[in-house]
Amino acid sequence: MADHVGGVRLAPYTTLRVGGAARAFVEARSGDELVALVAEADRAGEPVLLLGGGSNLVVSDDGFDGLVIKVSSRGAEVLDRGDGAVAVAVEAGEDWDALVARTVTEGWSGLECLSGVPGSVGSTPIQNVGAYGQDVSQTITGVRVYDRRARELLDLDASQCGFAYRHSVFKDDLARYVVVSVTYVLEKSDKSGPVAYKELAARLGVELGDRVALDEVRTAVLALRRGKGMVLDAADPDTRSAGSFFTNPILSAAEAAELELRAPGFPRWDVPGGAVKVPAAWLIEHAGFLKGYARGPARISTKHTLALTNPGTATASDILALAREVKDGVEAKFGITLVNEPIFIGLTL
Repeated sequence: MADHVGGVRLAPYTTLRVGGAARAFVEARSGDELVALVAEADRAGEPVLLLGGGSNLVVSDDGFDGLVIKVSSRGAEVLDRGDGAVAVAVEAGEDWDALVARTVTEGWSGLECLSGVPGSVGSTPIQNVGAYGQDVSQTITGVRVYDRRARELLDLDASQCGFAYRHSVFKDDLARYVVVSVTYVLEKSDKSGPVAYKELAARLGVELGDRVALDEVRTAVLALRRGKGMVLDAADPDTRSAGSFFTNPILSAAEAAELELRAPGFPRWDVPGGAVKVPAAWLIEHAGFLKGYARGPARISTKHTLALTNPGTATASDILALAREVKDGVEAKFGITLVNEPIFIGLTL
């Protein structure tokens, strides 16, 4: 196995470009090596932080007092199921958008609306990554994990993953499961799944429910994301973010009725069970935090209200101070508590 290196700064390994140093740092280049490194650290009682693409992390300025394992495993196995679909088993360290690009080229439908999402494959089931009407729970059929509690490899099917909106059983207990590989089942088709997001349908000039060429959907999604600073670009400081910083709140019928009294006609989407989902961006903007709003060196993106950015010299503490100001402002005006979407390391909101 690779040697551990001390004092490695974590900021360059995250898209927010904040975070102090790791006490020890090592790279896992295969699934077997990843499991062996985690198991070895657990036997030694050493804290472990798994680092993929770093696109969904906010790391403390104090860094991480333990072992940081950079997940760099590569590889994908494709099985033609013979039923008009393929099963693609992908190592956790593979770049997510590279995988999506490949599925579009190969004519495998099911991931195209997730084009441009930064990060690695291993993070997708943890967050149940989603965008523009798709999320990975629609195509994931299995996740191979190392269970640190049982100290064994497990193959979990989708029903065991506890998928919900931006959530999974893996997020419930981040310290327990190590994602080793993920299997997606995709339709063999050059057409997208039914377009399910109004903004994307408008961009494509189609009706909701229509199916469109995969490459057209990918091009449209990338254009929409670039317009919001959500495609990584070294020349664009708005992309120095962790993506959407807050999840869209899901309110019970009673909570929605209370919000209606405070904000008549507020935007919403119905969700199963009589609940409604409210756009966090709308809440933030109507609490007085507009695009480009700054607190010290941290600011809200000039393109997208949901992204908190580090345009230059912000620290994790600066990002957290801005996040708290936004959260407190929304709660004071609307009585709704925003929940962070990125994972915090050594920090709490």
